[in-house]
Amino acid sequence: MSSQALPAQARQLFHYLFEQASLGIAVEDLEGKLLLANPALCSMLGYSEDELCGMNCSQFANPEDSHDDWALFQYLSAGVIDKYSLEKRYVRKDGAQLWGRLNVSLLRNGDGGSPVVFAFVEDITERKRSEEALRKSEERFRLAAQAAKLYAYEWDVLTDKIVRSEEYVNVLGYSSQEKQLTRQQLLTTIHPDDRALFIGSVDQLTPQNSTSQISYRVLQPDGSPVWLEKSAKAFFDEQGKLLRMIGMVANITERKRAEQTQRESEDKLRLLLDSTGEAIYGIDLEHRCTFCNLACLRILGYERIDEVLGKNMHALMHHTHGDGTLFPVEECRVHRVIRTGKGDHGEEEVLWRNNGTGFPAEYWSYPQLRGEEVVGAVVAFVDITERKLAQSALASVSRRLIEAQDQERIRISRELHDDIGQRIALLGIGLQQLQEGPLEFRGRIAELQRQTAGIAVDIQSLSHELHSSQLQYLGIAAAMRGFCQEFGKQQKVEIDFRINDLPSALPPDISLCLFRVLQEALHNAARHSGVRHFEVRLWGTSSEIHLTVSDSGVGFDIEAAKASRGLGLISMEERLKMLNGTFSIESRPHLGTTIQARVPFS
Repeated sequence: MSSQALPAQARQLFHYLFEQASLGIAVEDLEGKLLLANPALCSMLGYSEDELCGMNCSQFANPEDSHDDWALFQYLSAGVIDKYSLEKRYVRKDGAQLWGRLNVSLLRNGDGGSPVVFAFVEDITERKRSEEALRKSEERFRLAAQAAKLYAYEWDVLTDKIVRSEEYVNVLGYSSQEKQLTRQQLLTTIHPDDRALFIGSVDQLTPQNSTSQISYRVLQPDGSPVWLEKSAKAFFDEQGKLLRMIGMVANITERKRAEQTQRESEDKLRLLLDSTGEAIYGIDLEHRCTFCNLACLRILGYERIDEVLGKNMHALMHHTHGDGTLFPVEECRVHRVIRTGKGDHGEEEVLWRNNGTGFPAEYWSYPQLRGEEVVGAVVAFVDITERKLAQSALASVSRRLIEAQDQERIRISRELHDDIGQRIALLGIGLQQLQEGPLEFRGRIAELQRQTAGIAVDIQSLSHELHSSQLQYLGIAAAMRGFCQEFGKQQKVEIDFRINDLPSALPPDISLCLFRVLQEALHNAARHSGVRHFEVRLWGTSSEIHLTVSDSGVGFDIEAAKASRGLGLISMEERLKMLNGTFSIESRPHLGTTIQARVPFS
């Protein structure tokens, strides 16, 4: 190659590199005016070559960065320096910003001409964005670590150096240790009871099981413990030798305290639940058992709590009625509590033990709420077998007492009617005969005769009250009508007695029960109502007999009457219970009283 051809070839080579370079290239004069711009620079800034040439480099520089660039450019122009480099922002023609790495060199002309400036610009926008994203990520991590009381660490096994992030001070609560320390130094700060756990968590790591998580305590300088939770990842060489570990450490002291408080609260609740004789259990919305106490296990015949937890309690213990028919869950009152969110109480339910035997129970069910949302129910129940037996025994005693009372009434009635009544009658006859004697005795004897007749009437009335022969021979309708008439005359009151749809014949026990209720009700009304007019209604349906006794008198407080439990009310109620009947009172002060009795034929 000849020496004359070299400059032309060099110019061709420069032109090729200038046009094909991926870096932006500009040739500027010492005032910063662009003389040449390659396609890469034009594409980078969004201008055509004609638009760039003639522009000053400050026109597409970010104003915040142009000061440092222009100062260096001035040093270059003055010959103080002959090159410099910096990172700066550029403004494209469309207004968008980009980052570029600028390398500037001064090229002097050997023939004495004006020097020119070569500027090379590399687009580093993506790198800057990555760096900014990384910086923000690290900042977010730092803030999150501070907020969550976390710090990161790395342990180089070969050098036994542990490097911790700066957040360790906030996590541990003290800064007496350096940011970097050895594992042996770290072990001296761990609670003696937890050191074996800490060492063992590392010894158990393998290439196949390279992660661990443990909770342990470290001691502060004042001796108080701090609970930490360490999550670690181990790295091994090809021979399976541990090289390093990285991980995060969190301060979980508050969580541990909360767990301890919760355990203590749960222990107290468990002690309270287990010390009560009532069976208590909880269920979720699917009737699955969430907890139960010892009394619940004992009454239902289970030995372990896991035999009940998670099981459907309706299917376990409430699946069948007392008569053996299935009990659908939709009809269960506990299920109703879950649906409505309102508590319920029942005392006529049958629950079932583990061995298949049933028992009567009284229970209370309350909704379990989370805020305003029903999440389940809490149910308490007691076995009322003994109570039922006592009630049955009491009912038997009451029945025998009432039967004995009725027998005694019959005996006294017969004595009054057959003996005393006849003797009074004979006395009346004798007085009648004496009246035929001397005149001076006739007036006195007439008075004695009148008194004797009155006694006879009273004895007859008393005899009918003790035992109505009409009830025995003529039936309940005639007996009640006769009693109302006699009672009205005796007490000087008016009784409106009406009968509707009464069966032609009633069992004697039903007739006697309703007759006694009528007697007691009318006596109470005449004694306490303050009025002289009463209504008695007796009617029947296909399956029941109804009796009501009403007045419009002063009335009374029902709750007070129930509390006093007078013998009259008890007698009426017990008589009706013996026949599976019902007894009720409707009364309010000054608004009258109505006593209602209902007896089924069965």
